[in-house]
Amino acid sequence: MSVFPFEAVVGQDDAKLALRIAAIDPRIGGVLLRGEKGSAKTTLARGFAALLGDVPFVELPLGATEDRVVGSLDTRAALLGGEMRFHPGLLAAADGGVLYVDEVNLLADHLVDVLLDVAVSGVNVVERDGVSHRHPSRFVLVGSMNPEEGELRPQLLDRFGLCVEVRAPAKVEDRVESVRRRLAFDAAGELRTDDVSGMRALPDTGAVLADDVLEAASRLSLQVGAEGLRADLVLSRAASAYAALDRRDKTDVEDLRRVARLVLAHRSRRGPFDPPVLSSEELERALHAAFDDTDAGNVGAEPDRALTGGQPRRTQTPPSEPGASSRGRAVGDVPAGASESVSVLSTVRAVAARRAEDPDARLEVEDLRSTVRTSPRTRTVVVCVDLSGSMGAPERAAAASGTVLGLLGDAYQRRDRVALVGFRGSGAEVLVTPTSSIEVARNRLDRLMTGGETPLAEGIETALRIATAVPSEDDVLLAVVTDGRATGTPDAFDRALETSASVRRAGVRALVLDCESGGRPLGLAAVIAQAMGAACVRAADLAPDHMTTVIRAHAG
Repeated sequence: MSVFPFEAVVGQDDAKLALRIAAIDPRIGGVLLRGEKGSAKTTLARGFAALLGDVPFVELPLGATEDRVVGSLDTRAALLGGEMRFHPGLLAAADGGVLYVDEVNLLADHLVDVLLDVAVSGVNVVERDGVSHRHPSRFVLVGSMNPEEGELRPQLLDRFGLCVEVRAPAKVEDRVESVRRRLAFDAAGELRTDDVSGMRALPDTGAVLADDVLEAASRLSLQVGAEGLRADLVLSRAASAYAALDRRDKTDVEDLRRVARLVLAHRSRRGPFDPPVLSSEELERALHAAFDDTDAGNVGAEPDRALTGGQPRRTQTPPSEPGASSRGRAVGDVPAGASESVSVLSTVRAVAARRAEDPDARLEVEDLRSTVRTSPRTRTVVVCVDLSGSMGAPERAAAASGTVLGLLGDAYQRRDRVALVGFRGSGAEVLVTPTSSIEVARNRLDRLMTGGETPLAEGIETALRIATAVPSEDDVLLAVVTDGRATGTPDAFDRALETSASVRRAGVRALVLDCESGGRPLGLAAVIAQAMGAACVRAADLAPDHMTTVIRAHAG
């Protein structure tokens, strides 16, 4: 399979340098490429392996088991036949080449530990119940990740030898050159790295793409805030194909207008609760800014603020964390099935128990035991805060931000996740989708708007929707910061009570932080808590440290 040349990637000088350094001395500990989706991280990794010559390039899938990665020992064969068999894993396959892990931040922590250990030592040691096997495994470890999908634990991040921020080019001319090179490579199946500038953008199918079309595609992608370079590339390809359908041999800017909605609708969405389709009005504004603005050279430096509600939008809910690890805490043992690994110590204990009654008893298949292990459960905390115009709204907003960041401060210890819902005006908004990344939370908590009515029912309903979407095997806590007041409609409080009761019926653990202040207390927050079947804790001072401590205690 042809690989896009390493040197043909536009820019990314730091990433290229880091990869070359790691190739000289793999003991440095690997290279971590951090950046948004579509920023050529995987292209760099593949091109780097090809640059090294005829060496293995092994990609580690996220769902890989520990045995698939490090290899396995057939203890069943050793116990029954006296022969120890080793089945090589991906670390053996990567020996002498490059081991690439896309989305390494979503890989189970213990596997990241193993990869880093072997990358530095050059030796893979497989141990099972006191039996071990060693083999050489010298490779350059390259990991990539999108930090908005969750961070690596700090101790793992620190163990990567080199780390580079990889971003798609921000200048239109650089993006155009990137697209031009990719199209030329796809059309010819190769690309000369000694002369990659000024080449013709000729896709393998469709009409010829002129420079003005490529530039307009990049301006439009930047205008709607599309991340990476995929939008630029797909826009160009789609416009070319559309022109070919119209029996034309050259593409023009009007072709981009026709295909823009098909290409950009889903790429302008930043979160699961954002509208899934770009509205006609928003698209027209973007098209006008990208194609008709007389100062086109400056268009695209930032996304159109009108399209993003005054702030650049960010990306999505991180996927669920990996499941229980085979290195979890041992809680017992069971008879080993045909496909399960065998625990030597548990098997020996089983045989010893039989020999206590029959000294001549021999090892039988029925004696083989497999260890049962368990790992800590993931915990999700959904914080729901009143941001209406009632007394103390700015303090509640600041407290909510500090509490979310405080909860994420120890999220790395258990890969916990935190979400934030704010309610004000006529409805509720998901401000932070469930995440374990402090960086994601900070980006989304820069400015919390306050004011308006108090739609308490809508806030609880939105938070409950997030809580019930958490996998059933994980723990979840819904924490509501409110004084219990509900306004906007005559039946606002009754609807809030009804929604609160649905929290109890759904079996979701809840906590109400009563932030009522001033005058004679009404005790409405306690009524809401009672309807939820939740504890009610006074939080009148709204100190983030205090609220964080209370939520942690109730989250378990």
